[in-house]
Amino acid sequence: MLNRVIIFCSLVLLQVNIAQALVEIDITRGNVEAMPIAVDRFKGTGDFSKEIGEKLEQVISNDLENSGLFRPINKNAFLENITLDKAPTYSNWRKINATSLISGQVEIKDSNHINIKFKMWDPYNEIQLEGGSYTVSKNAWRRVAHKIADVIYKRLTGEEGYFDTRILFIAESGTYTKRIKKLAIMDQDGANLKLLSNGSDLVITPRFDPNSQRAIFMSYKNLVPKVYMLDLETGTQKLVGDFPGMSFAPRFSPDGNYAIMSVAKSGTTNIFEIDLRSNFVKQLTYDRAVINTSPSYSPDGTKITFNSDRGGSRQLYVMDRDGSNIKRISFGGGSYATPVWSPRGDYIAFTKMQHRKFYIGVMRVDGSGERLLTSSWLDEGPTWSPNGRVIMFERQKPGGKSNIYAIDITGYHERIIETPGDASDPAWSPLLK
Repeated sequence: MLNRVIIFCSLVLLQVNIAQALVEIDITRGNVEAMPIAVDRFKGTGDFSKEIGEKLEQVISNDLENSGLFRPINKNAFLENITLDKAPTYSNWRKINATSLISGQVEIKDSNHINIKFKMWDPYNEIQLEGGSYTVSKNAWRRVAHKIADVIYKRLTGEEGYFDTRILFIAESGTYTKRIKKLAIMDQDGANLKLLSNGSDLVITPRFDPNSQRAIFMSYKNLVPKVYMLDLETGTQKLVGDFPGMSFAPRFSPDGNYAIMSVAKSGTTNIFEIDLRSNFVKQLTYDRAVINTSPSYSPDGTKITFNSDRGGSRQLYVMDRDGSNIKRISFGGGSYATPVWSPRGDYIAFTKMQHRKFYIGVMRVDGSGERLLTSSWLDEGPTWSPNGRVIMFERQKPGGKSNIYAIDITGYHERIIETPGDASDPAWSPLLK
């Protein structure tokens, strides 16, 4: 389990009016040219601290570069060896077009702890923009790197970062006809991968609790598809609602107190909500010979989006949380599935099938402004970054091989998330605490 306990964390942010900075990226404009930034190696006085310093720089650079918004400058172009105890010679960094400069240092505190400091400067306005200090256990350095990348991202875009997060997913192996699917978790950049199940039971569609270290998913345990909840800290697992028939497509409510899912029985699939504290169950749809599935709450918990074939084809709908006021919101060609409400509340992501291709798209919550972001033989299962600016999804190729990809909601900066084997069904966590 990723070490979530930071023994000491003191962060002092130096607030400067963002209007003073040379560049602020508008990440809503589509194909933004990557901003050149200089990320220096974090200095250290011994072999261990130097090694950690190099790793910190690598993770920070990779996080920022993978966002598609920043381009780390090659260190061979650097004209100065800087330290944190004095301001850099700003003209040296303007000469290599560095719009921002980041550096830091690592100090060994004791046998179990290190101190990591960083500073960020604007070479054009010749000011320090940010700075911070973290005292953590030695094995928590990677989380600090993600946290620093989040600070830099927010300072230059005005949006919250998303790097200090994790991904639940299904690690797949075996042949196309005999797939082994294990529940797994990793950092958003693919590091620190850990298997959470042994593959004896088929598991799919894992989802994070927005407020605690729990996961909810469907498992074929005892050959009967049911929804289970897993405590990621203790490994404790329990059944969520013993429904007759098959229960699947679960998701937590925004406050983590409820779960919503589909229940199939006698040729009909309806949507149910269960109070995880009292186990009280409420049925939200009451259709016959209809499939209602893939429910997802709005961020404020007042509405639910889902897909249904009630109109003859699979389309997207929105209803009030109590199941009333059902309204269709998708009207394009093809069929729609797996709607997921953005954490910002402004968009709904979805899977679309049309002309023998699969797409990941977004639309506004009233169905307007539909945009298709990806296209392939099989793209499906979108999941949002906590800042609502990036979507991960599964891409399967002919023959069964599957990988997780990420793309900006503008439709640019598509990239693969490297995993040791096949991977599917990603679910993005909120920012870690």
